[in-house]
Amino acid sequence: MSAGLPMPMTAVLTLRNFRRYLLGQLASNIGTWMQRAAQDLLVLHLTGNSGRAVGIVTALQFLPQTLFGLTGGVLADRYPKRRLLLLTQTAMGVQSLLLGLLTVTGAVNLPSVYALAFALGTATAVDSPARNAYISELVPKERLVTAVSLNSAQFNVARILGPALAGLAVAAFGTGPVFLVNAASYLAVLYGLITIRTDGPGGHGRTRPGPTRLRDAFRGITSTPELLLPMSVIAFVGTFGLNFQVTISLVAVTVFHTGAAGFGCLSAAYALGSLTGAVRGASRGKPPGIRRLITTTVVFGALEATLGLTPGYGAFMALLIPTGFAAVTVTTTANALTQLHAGPDVRGRVMSVYFLVLLGGTPVGAPLVGLLADAFGARSTLVLGGVVSAASALALSALTAGLTQRRARITRAASVAGSPRTPVRPARDRSAGL
Repeated sequence: MSAGLPMPMTAVLTLRNFRRYLLGQLASNIGTWMQRAAQDLLVLHLTGNSGRAVGIVTALQFLPQTLFGLTGGVLADRYPKRRLLLLTQTAMGVQSLLLGLLTVTGAVNLPSVYALAFALGTATAVDSPARNAYISELVPKERLVTAVSLNSAQFNVARILGPALAGLAVAAFGTGPVFLVNAASYLAVLYGLITIRTDGPGGHGRTRPGPTRLRDAFRGITSTPELLLPMSVIAFVGTFGLNFQVTISLVAVTVFHTGAAGFGCLSAAYALGSLTGAVRGASRGKPPGIRRLITTTVVFGALEATLGLTPGYGAFMALLIPTGFAAVTVTTTANALTQLHAGPDVRGRVMSVYFLVLLGGTPVGAPLVGLLADAFGARSTLVLGGVVSAASALALSALTAGLTQRRARITRAASVAGSPRTPVRPARDRSAGL
């Protein structure tokens, strides 16, 4: 099965529990990306190509991450993660089934799409921290970076296949059947979760005794530069730079005037680059560093800004490939840094903060993208997102380096000031005992 793969990937794929989890997630995510693409096209159809409406439905889908994401992290640390995932994945399957039935019966309207998008986001807010933190319970720590990268790879395989299949399916059958296919795809991930033999090689997965407080996670993040910097960078990138779900559909429809198939090709090009970046990260198998995060974020920002200035459809689609490569390298590096430097007892809560800053800005960023697209054209949103992403990475890196140097100077000064007194205390104590 793993012949010809690099050694880090081969070692991880031999782990039965992780392999079953990965394959279930792949099947489900293909359906999810089909639904996301079909949902954007459905909203454009219902509203007469309104970028604002696409931005609103995207914001409603991610708003629960802002409202309930931290609660999801608490639940992930308090209760067995597999049990939570069985509940959340079932809820998401029911949401897709309802949207599909409304659409095929002709009863769908914009408010119902909005409501179901919010319902999906609510289940996802609880699901995301548990799903990502659960990976560390399926693999040993030395394989975690590879496992995170492979999880990103399957996500991007789904991102390639999903929109492409959705474009063809919508053109042939309409949007309703796509939503029903996604509902059925959740059976695969549920089967994978049910057939995992244990909740973790290290005895994880049991109910955690004692209090599960959010402030413990925030204290760990603010006191650890390897957590604080990725969180800060990903907040800006997630809010302004990673709105491709909105921007690609807008560019396809309003700039290049293509149909569902053209939109699917653009989405597939972006996902192809993302997949390549994820596989590249998995083949390394080495822990990432802060320097890689900053460098790739700047490169990503430059590529996205250039993308907004690219005139032709073919050139635009070609440039989406390296842009996707850089984007997934940024998110995979930040995710791996977060999981590696978060303690096991607070990992669910730390991951909930990570997803809060990654996705929680979407309710602000997605409507802003829609409004900018309506006012200045879809290209302007790409230029803005790229500039903000690159500039924030450079500024935050410099700020963190300055704070670290200042802290080091204070520590050295305190050490020098306290050094004359250090040998005196033991001497007094010994004399007092004679």
